[in-house]
Amino acid sequence: ERVRQMSWNKTAAVYPAGFVHALISQTAAAQPEATALLCGDRTLSYAELERRSNRLARYLIERGIGPEVPVGIAMERSFDLVVGLLAIVKAGGAYLPLDPDYPADRLAYMIADAGIGLVLSHGAVIETFRPLCTPQCVAYDLDTLDLSGQPDTAPEVALHPAHPVYLIYTSGSTGKPKGATNTHEALANRLHWMQAAYPLGPHDTVLQKTPFSFDVSVWEFLWPLLTGARLAIALPGEHRDPRALAGTMQRQQVTTLHFVPSMLAEFVSQPNLPAFPALKRIICSGEALPADLQQRVFDRLPGVELNNLYGPTEAAIDVTHWTCRSDGSLSVPIGEAIGNIQIHILDRDLNPQPEGVTGELYIGGIGLARGYHRRPALTADRFLPDPFGRGGRLYRTGDLARRRPDGIIDYLGRIDHQVKLRGLRIELGEIETALLGRPGIDEAAVLLKEAAGGPRLIAYLAADAQAESDADLHQALRRQLPDYLVPSALIRLDSLPKTANGKLDRKALPAPSWQGQAFRAPQSGIEIALAALWQELLGVEQVGLDDNFFELGGHS
Repeated sequence: ERVRQMSWNKTAAVYPAGFVHALISQTAAAQPEATALLCGDRTLSYAELERRSNRLARYLIERGIGPEVPVGIAMERSFDLVVGLLAIVKAGGAYLPLDPDYPADRLAYMIADAGIGLVLSHGAVIETFRPLCTPQCVAYDLDTLDLSGQPDTAPEVALHPAHPVYLIYTSGSTGKPKGATNTHEALANRLHWMQAAYPLGPHDTVLQKTPFSFDVSVWEFLWPLLTGARLAIALPGEHRDPRALAGTMQRQQVTTLHFVPSMLAEFVSQPNLPAFPALKRIICSGEALPADLQQRVFDRLPGVELNNLYGPTEAAIDVTHWTCRSDGSLSVPIGEAIGNIQIHILDRDLNPQPEGVTGELYIGGIGLARGYHRRPALTADRFLPDPFGRGGRLYRTGDLARRRPDGIIDYLGRIDHQVKLRGLRIELGEIETALLGRPGIDEAAVLLKEAAGGPRLIAYLAADAQAESDADLHQALRRQLPDYLVPSALIRLDSLPKTANGKLDRKALPAPSWQGQAFRAPQSGIEIALAALWQELLGVEQVGLDDNFFELGGHS
């Protein structure tokens, strides 16, 4: 079986040498007047992108930024954001996305935990971040920086392929998010593989719509610039609106874009979906791609290529790929390893599982993250010595998978309490820890439950008289957690059910009713129409005047 594992992992590939930002500079030198960025009705050339990012990079170097130094970046989706990301990397630093939509407590934790001394921001966003910075951290407003004295040429920085290029925080099972540090070598390998698999050229346009706190955004930003294509930036908030995205795709003649499957389902379900003559390919990742959705895409967007990719934040974006096909399959696989990546499916003793037998998926090769920032014990627990004699490491994903006879891999879910909701990775333990930190909450468990409007997070609580009301508890959670981690419903029980050996019996937790507060009937015509719309969308029997869309299970 070890021989078969090795044969399935013959993925050696040779890609162009050099750092990604240096190769982007070469592209800019070859086509300086070509359009690099589009946003609304504005454009920015490759030459101007180079000038702006080089000046800012030199400014950052003067302030101590260099290899092994993380730099916070807190901006709305804009030209500034792309300039800032490139400048941090050109200065040798590793960029840390700080999403302005995250709660202040979470942002403050990330700033302190990462130990950053500088945050790049702009506009009104910077006023959110100045109070969050530690005494050792300074927020710089890109709108007011005087860069006129800085040279236009790229700085020379002594970088190593193993130096970090970005640091992204993910949900943590201990209740605190953890930062995965990815390297220049891993990023370059991933982007060069992508270009070999899905070639882009100067006539292509890639849509950037993923929030930059998620690693899909890394290839959205950098892949088109590496290849001389155009990067079309969706306006802030547009990534949540299928109709607005459709309009942008038509205006900007987008050829390539990414969807998490849940958003793709909403996109192709639009009743009057327009034609997209320029669209060549859709790339999916972030959660399992249902076979029926695959077929709907083929039916509604004929001629468009659909690709299913898989990868955790602990590797450089994606590690397996599959080109979808309309063959009547009951499931969509995650495919096979990308270049210079090894995928193993192992049992508890790290022995390879035979084809068709379920095991845990382990990742090896160039694409692995360096580990968790400032968490050596956690890094050692998840990144193990490679038992197959190559001298590297394997990342233990916690995902269940199996191989088909031809080596193609099927994803089968999780072995722990980590879930995916609308493409976002969630450690249920982080939410449970936040709940247990509130007064009067003695026990807490969170589950992802299916409902008429799609899967929703449900929190089950055993609480005493000191506990806050549901409304106050929801407000407290929103101050601490991003919106996607706040449960749709809170269910209070005298005690949580236990198994015979005293462990939480998750299967015995009751199903939610999805009903909100005491019912007050809608009165006006608009209220009645809106309530009927919510009933249909959320799959609830009735909607009252005091009900909250999100607490009934709605999402953006």
